[in-house]
Amino acid sequence: MRKGKQLFFTVILALSVILLVGCGKQASAAKSNTITIGSQGSDLNIWEHIAKSPQAKELGLTIKTKEITDGAQLNNATSQGQVDVNAFQSWSYYEAYNKQNPNGKLSALGTTYLEPLGIYSKKYKNINEIPDGTTVAIANNPANTSRDLLLLQKAGLITLKKNFNALGDTKDITANPKNLKFKEIDDTTGPRVLNDVPVVLISNTVALESGLHVLTDSIYHEKIDLSTKDNVNILATAAKNKNNASYKKLVKLYHNKTIQKYINKKYYGTKIEVNKPLTYFEK
Repeated sequence: MRKGKQLFFTVILALSVILLVGCGKQASAAKSNTITIGSQGSDLNIWEHIAKSPQAKELGLTIKTKEITDGAQLNNATSQGQVDVNAFQSWSYYEAYNKQNPNGKLSALGTTYLEPLGIYSKKYKNINEIPDGTTVAIANNPANTSRDLLLLQKAGLITLKKNFNALGDTKDITANPKNLKFKEIDDTTGPRVLNDVPVVLISNTVALESGLHVLTDSIYHEKIDLSTKDNVNILATAAKNKNNASYKKLVKLYHNKTIQKYINKKYYGTKIEVNKPLTYFEK
């Protein structure tokens, strides 16, 4: 009788161990199948929507979002594996980051959109009306300062040094024929500053939040052509994950027609879809 009880408890213990191991494996598998996407601002909102969408489920993707508002920190978190994929940066910002971080490089998974940057003014209706000595407000953070200056160059207002990159600033201006004065601001305050400064460069996300539409309210904005391809946004991951099949599905998911319909409606057509192969940047 005693041997029978011992055998019974031995079997129960063995089954318990097997059950616990099985549950642990299932939990581990579930965790490994979850993709953490790091983002910020409107991009974060988009991926929060995508994470809950039936389209994500159809592709077998479980998505978790994580907010990190500093671009460099977000790229570092991606490189170190705290974030699987990030969705926030332009191609030029990505290239500049990789150049500065050769031991923690990222790889691009695919393109997403171009969100035109705009030049706004309550005083002037045309870029050619801007007079000599005008004060222009530009962003005070590296990711947007360089982009602001490139747009001013495109508008014919300044000239920048050759090889100007995503980490450039006003020190790289080689010609300023209108003697423009530059006022660096927190780019989220652009619409408010517009009441006091004649010309202000405002990112589309910030503009939308203040009721401004870059395609209709700006006096000049980025165009979608090869000259602005460096400002196309991408999805990026750690270099070691560049061939991850699940991560690559995120690109397909973003360009799903239903997802795009939602984005276009939500952001009034200002997040212009760019569905290009990565070779697009080599042209």
